[in-house]
Amino acid sequence: MLIRRKILPRTASDILSTTFLLIIVPLLYWFELWVVLPNLYEPGSAMYIFHFCLGSFIMINIVGNFTYTVLSDTSTQRVVVPTSKMNIKEGWRLCAVCTSIAPPRSWHCTTCDTCILKRDHHCIFTACCVGHYNHRYFLMFIFYLFVATVYSFAYNNFFIWSRIHFEFPMTIVKLVFPVAIFIFGFDGSMEQFYLMLYIVTVIGMLFTGALCVYHFNLLFNGCTSDERNKKNYSYSLGWKQNIKEVFGDKWYLVWLIPYVPSKLPQDGVSWHRSSKWNMNNSKCK
Repeated sequence: MLIRRKILPRTASDILSTTFLLIIVPLLYWFELWVVLPNLYEPGSAMYIFHFCLGSFIMINIVGNFTYTVLSDTSTQRVVVPTSKMNIKEGWRLCAVCTSIAPPRSWHCTTCDTCILKRDHHCIFTACCVGHYNHRYFLMFIFYLFVATVYSFAYNNFFIWSRIHFEFPMTIVKLVFPVAIFIFGFDGSMEQFYLMLYIVTVIGMLFTGALCVYHFNLLFNGCTSDERNKKNYSYSLGWKQNIKEVFGDKWYLVWLIPYVPSKLPQDGVSWHRSSKWNMNNSKCK
């Protein structure tokens, strides 16, 4: 894996979003396993150990996939482009900003200040672009964030409602509008703090759930965010092959742990077109 040379956030939105993520994820991990879990199960019991290990497993996947997403260099700067493959009809073009030849499916990012191989989008929560070499890690990152928030939401309901005194309509207002906690009677108590974390998990669950639906739908259709409305080029090779194009030859293992090497079938420069792929497969059959 090639490591990015500049990994620090460059814009205010990247700095704020990444800082929030780096604070809230460890905070929720502490809250769920050191506050909620001991209140639901006896420490040392079988169920306590099971949920502690499962929660730590989810956390490892979140941290690991986030780290690889940030560190992976998926730009065109570290790729040697063979001139024999350059063909305008295949999508090759000249990037006016980089003043260099850009391969198909690559696009320039003004924030990262470089062209990105198979660029999907610039993620403000990782302060980097999602492209060919870190697409797998980004998808697993948001997937495990969604799993974590759903898991937390399920158990937080048992914990929070046994401690929070319901007052109509103020409790409803605080749940619907989280900022209201700081406006209406935030007394600095731990119960109020727990309620705030509970609301964060609810919002996180809805947000990451929507991200998963959007991005996994693009995955199954073999396109990126930049390509979803473009019909000139089609790179969909069928949903099974589309999964392998992102997750690699060990696609069945990368769902479990981010540290498994999985070789991608493409080099980020040359791409199979759906028409040629389907024609070659039909001939093989």
